[in-house]
Amino acid sequence: MLEWLPLSLPSMAFLCLMVGLAGFVDSAAGGGGLIALPAYMAVGLPMHAVYGCNKFSSAVGTTFSTARFFKNGALELRVGLAAAAASFAGSALASRLVLFLPDAALKGILLVMLPVAAAIILTRKDLAGPDRPALRAGAGRWWKAAAIGFFIGGYDGLIGPGTGTFAILAFCAVMGYDLRCASGNAKLLNLASNYASVITMVTAGKVLYAVALPAAVFGVAGHLLGSGFAIKKGARFIRPMLLCVLALLLADLAAELFLQ
Repeated sequence: MLEWLPLSLPSMAFLCLMVGLAGFVDSAAGGGGLIALPAYMAVGLPMHAVYGCNKFSSAVGTTFSTARFFKNGALELRVGLAAAAASFAGSALASRLVLFLPDAALKGILLVMLPVAAAIILTRKDLAGPDRPALRAGAGRWWKAAAIGFFIGGYDGLIGPGTGTFAILAFCAVMGYDLRCASGNAKLLNLASNYASVITMVTAGKVLYAVALPAAVFGVAGHLLGSGFAIKKGARFIRPMLLCVLALLLADLAAELFLQ
């Protein structure tokens, strides 16, 4: 182990590859946190550092994905900003709560929620339906957007994995967006919740930059590759890969928790 690096080189290489894979999966299919969070835990970081480093690398990668959606006109900016503002508030509150929870409680929450989030993501039906503007007509759309942002942002600040996918589901089901625009709005919401968590974790000194920065570089590469893959082939091809990696990492997590 190098003096400036809190992890061994093999552990760091494993983590960077997993965060890169998480970025690839997240940008194309959602649910990248299902890979990244267990990977941070598997290398033995303290739980608050797990949250801090994961949010840092996720925020950097999501910035690039959101920029691509915005560049291609695949989001409704004013609705997305309303959801993002509420998401920032919900995530900031939940992230503060995380700082007061002990490591064992955080591990227990993740062990329960990761399989639940994975099951929802991996079994969800195709969302690519027609646009239904009647569901977001009038001033009520701002309240709907804010409610989606606050609750999903709160989930992201406390748990995290599956946030982008749950946001897509909400924008499709509650506001009637087609998959393309729902994905763009979800990225903006997720970006705001990530940065709210990052600010909380940075000010609390929970980000290990020697770990988070290299991981973020791989996360950005994964997001860029995944975005291109999604445009060409679609997210459905990534689900089998997500399931295989998730099964391995959850096994490691369960062993760490129950064999202590």
